[in-house]
Amino acid sequence: MSESSVSRSNLCQSKGITEFLVKGLLADDTNYLVPMYQRNYAWGKGEIDQLIQDVRDSQAKSVSQNKGAEHKYYIGTLVVFKRKDGAFEVIDGQQRFTTLSLMATCLKNGKANEEGEDNTPFNCDMGWYTNTNIVFESRPKSSTTFEAIFNQTYPLHMLNTEEYSEGIVNGYRLIQEALSQLSEDEQASFSKYLFEQVQIMRVEVPEDTDLNHYFEVMNNRGEQLEKHEIIKARLMAALNLIQDDADKTSAITVLNTVWEACSNMERYVQYGFTTTERNKIFGDKNWGRFELNNFDELQAALAVDAQLDESKTDSVEQVKPLSLQALIQPNAIVENKGRTKNKKDEAEPDRFSSVINFSNFLLHVLRVWSAKDKLLAEDDDFSLDDKRLIELFDHYILRLDNNGTTTSEATIKAVKSFTFALLKCKYLFDQYVIKRELSNNKDAWSLKRLKLYESGSTSFVNSFDATGEHKTDEEGGFEGVNRNVLMLLSAFHVSTPTLVYKHWLNGALNHLYNQPTNNIDATAYLDYLQAQAQAFVFDRFLCVGEPKSYLNMLFRDVKPKRIKPIDRDELDMGRLCYGKIENNFVFNYLDYLLWCDSRENGALNKFEFTFRSSVEHFYPQHPMDGYQPLAVEPLNTFGNLCLISHSKNSRLSNFDPKLKLGHFQKEIKSGKIDSLKLHEMIKLMEEEKQWDEPQIQHHEKMMLGVLLGKKE
Repeated sequence: MSESSVSRSNLCQSKGITEFLVKGLLADDTNYLVPMYQRNYAWGKGEIDQLIQDVRDSQAKSVSQNKGAEHKYYIGTLVVFKRKDGAFEVIDGQQRFTTLSLMATCLKNGKANEEGEDNTPFNCDMGWYTNTNIVFESRPKSSTTFEAIFNQTYPLHMLNTEEYSEGIVNGYRLIQEALSQLSEDEQASFSKYLFEQVQIMRVEVPEDTDLNHYFEVMNNRGEQLEKHEIIKARLMAALNLIQDDADKTSAITVLNTVWEACSNMERYVQYGFTTTERNKIFGDKNWGRFELNNFDELQAALAVDAQLDESKTDSVEQVKPLSLQALIQPNAIVENKGRTKNKKDEAEPDRFSSVINFSNFLLHVLRVWSAKDKLLAEDDDFSLDDKRLIELFDHYILRLDNNGTTTSEATIKAVKSFTFALLKCKYLFDQYVIKRELSNNKDAWSLKRLKLYESGSTSFVNSFDATGEHKTDEEGGFEGVNRNVLMLLSAFHVSTPTLVYKHWLNGALNHLYNQPTNNIDATAYLDYLQAQAQAFVFDRFLCVGEPKSYLNMLFRDVKPKRIKPIDRDELDMGRLCYGKIENNFVFNYLDYLLWCDSRENGALNKFEFTFRSSVEHFYPQHPMDGYQPLAVEPLNTFGNLCLISHSKNSRLSNFDPKLKLGHFQKEIKSGKIDSLKLHEMIKLMEEEKQWDEPQIQHHEKMMLGVLLGKKE
């Protein structure tokens, strides 16, 4: 066994965590018992189809991004308790495990023919699958059903009786139908990838675990352990390789504390620490700075010290190393008297909503950290999809290459470095990235930082004032650079509302990470965001020729290349036509530029970006009876298009422009403006008294002038 394999084995198995390929798990000669307290098998078409599609998506993506080489895909966890007879009692994950067993059985047996009998083979090699290892304890009906399906005792349609489990029979039929939709080549490649590249992690709970309580907790959550919980356990397992016991305990405590402080994306990170810790990390009696430079300083700041204990007790309990049970708990806390929190200064609950969840945020931090430490390869197209979270952490941290050799020292160093980067990035994210804020019964975008007053009270104030300095107590308003940054960030976000592939956030976080942390210049930040916006629009969405990759735009370019007028020959007008616009950010960036030009207009100044997803033809594609259709060329050009909500598009799509005009005029008067481009269209139609090809051409010319920075 190689040194790399030994290190990997130690990381994954030293704490009862074992990684299996699906084939290895199903071929394991150990029995997996589904106990009586588990619910019956209940997966239906939605869950089964989604599992198959997730595997196929991962296979296709890994091949395309890695030039033909398939990379492994993590499918979930199986939490078990090892009984004295060596069998594993399944505590969590039995629905997925049962589905995988049924899928392997189906691929072994074949698909049903026209008479409904299972005798048409699938195109795959299943000679290795000779026995099932799933056992339904105290459920003879389920066991009998599985045995009958596996051995093909009867045709499937004959198992639709009370003697057999309806859920298992139905699940097998749904799997059979789904796999039958694949071509023979797809069947072969799918089964090979599923069994030889897809991983599942078996997590073994300690012998003294209260299984009834544990199952109740897991069942109440209604879900398996999330990927970020598995990452946390594996990073802690890596720190468990530290030789010095005191350093090991301290490092694990730091990781745990930072992880818990950062994992709540709705809460400012300062509230994840005690008052004493906040003073040391975020500035003495300030809490709006970041005072540390590396993990060692963080470790010292979080060291358990009786003299710094807020309770002023005479003794401090020794911090105990985390057990496996603690590692896999979603909210594991290292308990000691040195970390007693003050309830009075907890953040207001449910005030802020994050634009991203923690699993995907971890990917952003990993990418920024990897780029800073020059770990990104020249041809590396780092994915921002949390389906690859386990794989990417494995590549960049747990298998870190150090002069050609993977060592525990290199892994420990990487884990410590990433832990510090996570804390720093969460601080920067909280201070300088938008959130949705519910305050005074109003829901709006906000860009705010935490402020501590001399009285000891706290509040949230604008991150920047009109000059870009951190000195205002303003908690809202529509003026100054703070508003510009907020508007551009919200334009980015509503254009990519999904949790994955938020490249704009990755660029913003990377810029902030590489600036002096306590001297973030608002003007420079806004300049960067504007340059990033232009790069997205003109180097990717509307470019002539091959679009530039996000990795090159955000990490390879020495500095933003834009913030200047764009030449018309840099624009592919074909990409501005209906059905060809790659991303709605083209519309939202134009609206941002129009907003910048209309700051003196009070009503327009209060415009807010919302999640408008429908591209509307102002002159309709299919006019109502009595109205003439427009020629295709002007109909589908940028001048006739605007972005509105899906519901309005459904109601108004076939209306004549004059009818639409009346509707939108009422909304504008009431202060509701879907789009500033649409507002310009309304103004032009009011002036011209009609909307036809000349108005479309005129509007397009004006909007291109704004977009290109060459307004007439």
